[in-house]
Amino acid sequence: MAKKALIAMSGGVDSSVAAYLMKEAGYDCIGVTMKLYDNEDIGMAREKTCCSLSDIEDARSVCVKLGIPYYVFNFKDDFKEKVIDNFISCYQNGMTPNPCIECNRHLKFEHLYKRAKVLHCDVIVTGHYAKITHDEQGYHLLKGVDDSKDQSYVLYSLTQEQLANTCFPLGDYSKTEIRKIAEEQGFFNAHKHDSQDICFIPDGDYMSFIEKTTGKKSEPGDFVNQEGEVVGRHKGYYGYTIGQRKGLGISAPKPYYVTEIRPEENKVIVGSNEDLFKTDLPDRKRSNRQEKFRWNSRHSFLRTTACDYQRPGSSPV
Repeated sequence: MAKKALIAMSGGVDSSVAAYLMKEAGYDCIGVTMKLYDNEDIGMAREKTCCSLSDIEDARSVCVKLGIPYYVFNFKDDFKEKVIDNFISCYQNGMTPNPCIECNRHLKFEHLYKRAKVLHCDVIVTGHYAKITHDEQGYHLLKGVDDSKDQSYVLYSLTQEQLANTCFPLGDYSKTEIRKIAEEQGFFNAHKHDSQDICFIPDGDYMSFIEKTTGKKSEPGDFVNQEGEVVGRHKGYYGYTIGQRKGLGISAPKPYYVTEIRPEENKVIVGSNEDLFKTDLPDRKRSNRQEKFRWNSRHSFLRTTACDYQRPGSSPV
């Protein structure tokens, strides 16, 4: 009996080709799209976002062409709680969130993972450009061969169990090769543009999004240097991120960088490039903000495939 694969499909070329490759590898595939929000909820026109009705129809059309079943799962409430609300809370507390990481952590590889088990699927498959390997030490997440499309960093939270039941068939391909495969298979989305922005803020104006969602306008405040001197005025502290240099609007002999954000004082602390670097970690006991740290390092691991997919014509390393 063929193994079953649940393919997370966005309507884009990457997930479409991922479905094709898994079917070619002999898997019994099911295509699914996660419905994460209604466009009316985020104040955007339907055609300007991903996860739109047109994207769902694109994914459905590819599944029809491949001859595989297709479903849409409603995860709107979970997405609002785990991704959108967290996004707003992070900015309000002086942090810079990455909603893609939270979406992968809580939606794709938690809720969707559970649905895959209910459907008796052996693996969950996405169109990420990453690789999974396995050796005597366990499962390991690696970068894909296309450095320009590396997405492994948004997958760092995957557990050993999740890695063991996940497959990234695009890890051995470049984006150019993926589009070529889509062309050869007659996929109409072969040259569909890649989504680069936050899916629920496609215009990139996250300050306006936060203000509209919370009903609260951002308050201007002071830019303060390392000596405690006021050197300018900011437009609202959650419009800035640590390490930022451009767009501060401060006139000074040397460029200023954002080194710290103090929401409780409505202050943005600035300094030199050297002031960005630290020799120790913040004292969490003295901070009223919740800090999360995770150390990452690079290693060369024995490359043994974690699932039964292997690029045609290649051999295990």
